Amino acid sequence: MVPEDHDGLENAEKRFSGIGVSSGIALAHAHVRNNYFVEPDKYIIDDEAKDEEISRLEKAIAGTKEQIGSLKDQVREAAGSEGEENIFDAHLLVLEDKVVLDEVRKNVREDNFNIEYAFYKTMSHYIEALRKIGDRYLRERVVDVEDVMRRVLRNLASGEKAEYSARHDHVLVVPELTPSDTAQMNHSLVQGFATEIGSYTSHAAIIARSLGLPAVVGINRFCEEVHTGDQLLIDGYNGVVVINPSASTLSEYEILKKEKDKLREGLEEFINKDAETKDGREIILSANIEFAYESDLAKKNGAKGIGLFRTEFFYMNTSGAPDEEEQFQTYSEVADTVDPNTVIIRTLDIGGDKLQNNSIKPELNPFLGWRGVRVSLDRPELFKVQLRAILRVAAVSKVGIMFPMISTLKELKQAKELLNEAENELIDAGVTYERPAEIGAMIEVPSAALIADQLAKEVDFFSVGTNDLIQYTMAVDRINERVSDLYQPLNPAVVRLLKETINAGHDAGIWVGVCGEMASDLFFTPLLIGLGFDELSVGAPRVPAIKHAIRSLDYEVCKSMAEAALCDASPDQIFRRCEKIALESYPEMLG
Repeated sequence: MVPEDHDGLENAEKRFSGIGVSSGIALAHAHVRNNYFVEPDKYIIDDEAKDEEISRLEKAIAGTKEQIGSLKDQVREAAGSEGEENIFDAHLLVLEDKVVLDEVRKNVREDNFNIEYAFYKTMSHYIEALRKIGDRYLRERVVDVEDVMRRVLRNLASGEKAEYSARHDHVLVVPELTPSDTAQMNHSLVQGFATEIGSYTSHAAIIARSLGLPAVVGINRFCEEVHTGDQLLIDGYNGVVVINPSASTLSEYEILKKEKDKLREGLEEFINKDAETKDGREIILSANIEFAYESDLAKKNGAKGIGLFRTEFFYMNTSGAPDEEEQFQTYSEVADTVDPNTVIIRTLDIGGDKLQNNSIKPELNPFLGWRGVRVSLDRPELFKVQLRAILRVAAVSKVGIMFPMISTLKELKQAKELLNEAENELIDAGVTYERPAEIGAMIEVPSAALIADQLAKEVDFFSVGTNDLIQYTMAVDRINERVSDLYQPLNPAVVRLLKETINAGHDAGIWVGVCGEMASDLFFTPLLIGLGFDELSVGAPRVPAIKHAIRSLDYEVCKSMAEAALCDASPDQIFRRCEKIALESYPEMLG
């Protein structure tokens, strides 16, 4: 469990509390990405590499001097007079400071540090010393020194050894994890997340649970406390993060990890069993995935297909919108993996918390703006590329399709019309295709839930996105910490909307599932089963635990509880009902 030790008795243990949003324990070196630049990794170099490292620094400094000289020329030309460009002279003086550069070289030659870390360490100490000086003018020079440091580090990173920190296991530390961050990271090397901003339903939390990675969010100003190369322990069970854990702390967590591993191993017996309640009600238990490779984990964990394939991350991980062939290959890969079960592909859902790319103008309130199916309907040609790819996959695999962020009947009909257009285009081109096995609509806003009886006539299924349904029902931005207490999954208004959606679907003869984060919460499982959901779709790592919970429940008991909950006046009352059944049915899972 212990990663390679790193130097320094100065690195005493520090503990921080946040919100544990994805269970598990991780221990690895930190990789910090703040708002300004990526802190360089720290690693030990061989003796014979020292001259090469120092040479890299000299080249980076020379390149930085050229860049600053160019900036001086640009400022002089723009100003039309001399003088203004002299603001860069302080930058050049830093690059020629013999004391600083000698200290950097010493860190390389005596401590065998890589040049990026040696330079960063020395400059950081220099910056800290300037901040403590009483003279106002000298304190203000901190900005100049920081700018120089960033420029040199960027130039060092442009060489052969760029991105070294992405080549080993690490815990990612960022102010806020964005979808674009997720799309571009090397998932096989990230062991966990720690962020300054976030909640249980923030993007970082959802991704962490989907990938089965320990995560703690909401740690105020954490990026100022931890540095790349520090040992970092993530306790996703209790919402604790430890920098440079002591031997006693490591021993304590080794015991906890063994206990949790034993519990997880006990769930393996449920992988190949059906998700069926004790009194015989069968639930389709499928998996949510972000990336194609997760489909293999979903299958190994006993998921019955993919209930939600979020395709926006596929778009973010390319230099432009992926073409039809790229999408066809990706969807086919997932479908082949989970065959003979179904893959339900959610069409592009850019917007809201899914950071828009540079081609999309930022909005003041993106959650109430241009997102989900609204984007697809406004960009029909882009939308039809995806639809054609899905239609082609349907000819060889069992795939479904669902449209996100439906708020009106008109939107749903327009989306289906574009699907027909895409079909006709394939016919004209002589390309083999089939209609998707099922066409569905996501119920994520109150307006959709309230007209679910009308929508149900147009589709084969509903999938409820509880994250958005809760925030829109409660008028709460789910990533806004100021109103986080109002984000209430068990608010009576939310529970009633869930029941109305289920009733409308069943009255029309279609199945109704839930793919939001409520489906992954063991305390909520009795309520969701009792309300009458036919399908639950959860992060692949959660499948065994949720399956165990379903198999431990009695549907009739859950149904009676849900009927009573529909009359309750507060979230606490409903939670106590759920908690009682959960603790009676699978107490070992809730510790």
